[in-house]
Amino acid sequence: MANLNKVLLLGRLTRDPELRYTANKTAVATLGLAVNRTWKAQDGGKQEETTFVDVTAWAATAEAAQKYLRKGSQVFIEGRLTLQRWDGPDNKPRSKITVTAENIQFLDQATTRPAAAPPQEEPGAYEPPEIDPGEIPF
Repeated sequence: MANLNKVLLLGRLTRDPELRYTANKTAVATLGLAVNRTWKAQDGGKQEETTFVDVTAWAATAEAAQKYLRKGSQVFIEGRLTLQRWDGPDNKPRSKITVTAENIQFLDQATTRPAAAPPQEEPGAYEPPEIDPGEIPF
């Protein structure tokens, strides 16, 4: 029997990506994603619900996310579900399902430039470089 573990999400980041490195220097970023769903209720009124999803990105994808994305950035994420398990402070087992990103597409135009510009020596003298989307490493 075949198995499939595929997730497609379109939403906005709830916070800036948090980048850290493992002991063997592999980049890992954690992202918070809000995904909205809107539908028409039986009474004709508009209903909306927001689902918050924790996403983990690895290696070059993690570094690019930290460099180019900020809270509120719109992204399309392709990934897979991952079960995380740990023992809580009361030694009871805990678990949660997260998404491990395999591909992240940046949907905002503002994400074609690094989020932070270098310090300027003269006001108005800094002109941010244009980045070819083909140079983004994912």
